[in-house]
Amino acid sequence: MKKILFLMSDTGGGHRAAAEALRDAILSKYEADVKLIDVFRTYSPFPFKYMPEFYPWLINHSKSSWRVGYKLSDSRRSARTLSRGMYVTMESGVKQMLRDNPADVIVCVHSVLTPVSMQALMSFEKRPPFVCVVTDLVSTHMFWYDRRADRTLLPTRPAYERGLMAGLKPEQMRVTGLPVHPDFAASLTDKASARKALGWDPDRPAILIVGGGEGMGPIQKTAQAINSRNLNCQIAIIAGRNQELETKLREADWNQPTHVYGFVTDMPRLMAAADILVTKAGPATISEACIAGLPMIIYDAIPGQETGNVDYVIDNNAGVFAPSSRAVADSVQAWLAEGPKGLERRSRNAHRLGRPNAVWDIADEIWEYAHKPLIANNRRNLFKEFAAESKRLITTI
Repeated sequence: MKKILFLMSDTGGGHRAAAEALRDAILSKYEADVKLIDVFRTYSPFPFKYMPEFYPWLINHSKSSWRVGYKLSDSRRSARTLSRGMYVTMESGVKQMLRDNPADVIVCVHSVLTPVSMQALMSFEKRPPFVCVVTDLVSTHMFWYDRRADRTLLPTRPAYERGLMAGLKPEQMRVTGLPVHPDFAASLTDKASARKALGWDPDRPAILIVGGGEGMGPIQKTAQAINSRNLNCQIAIIAGRNQELETKLREADWNQPTHVYGFVTDMPRLMAAADILVTKAGPATISEACIAGLPMIIYDAIPGQETGNVDYVIDNNAGVFAPSSRAVADSVQAWLAEGPKGLERRSRNAHRLGRPNAVWDIADEIWEYAHKPLIANNRRNLFKEFAAESKRLITTI
């Protein structure tokens, strides 16, 4: 039985979601032993061990610092230097992880883990093939692109162009789309059936407002801004695990039919029933919305890795950026004023970007690499590379 090892970390929900989507796609077609490891939490020392907890705090409380750090590190030279520094700290843990979890192929779905894991693999006499699945849509960090990786699979053409800039060869890469769980596309239904199952008005346009599984962001303020316009519509709001937010929303007075949900597991049905999605610029949500043909009004984006997502949606006429509650309400009002034909046109634009087969294409390629033989490392070339890099670092310092 082939062993497949996924390297990820819960720094944001997209890495685990991609790994789980690919795991389940592989297991539905092949007999395999598939393991997911949160490398930071399980095999890394302080401070990396606490990155899953620190990352959301940093994003929510210090976006300006994140923006500066992302920009300064997002070059080939900076990424190499930083990854070397991280490897010094993480080396023993990452090597132990590889010894504890022998695999026929290693799949990395986290940018920071790509160069660190690749460096550790190069220290062994032989290594399994290494496949990098990029889970940022457009403005992909240079950490993603390691020329030693055997295959790099990318969600969009702009991400592919970034790979060329990073020095990867065309034959090392392929544009596949972002892996979305196979159950998502399979669970999509027509709008009328979805609304009937949810108990929504069959005729009123529906606005779906989401803030991720934790119900983060200005969800209540945005919903109230739309509510104040007294529009002929219905609103559905996903509060996620934010119970305080859910209570406030349920107790509020609404000017139109409004459906409030906590944490949900039937997002395909909710997206199928909606006409407009109000969301942050998360790559997984954008990819799901495109598969569902749901145009987006984006109210927020993480500086750096999500900035390009906004441009991608706008450039393809699949949505707009509205960085305030008032701007969101203005956009909703303008879209509804266009009537059903305008919403249908925007839906078609979003649907053109959907890649529902991406998860299957990537799963098949991973399976193919799982059958390749172990790769012998050239120790002499490795030593030369290390010496040249060390000399460069000393010169830089």
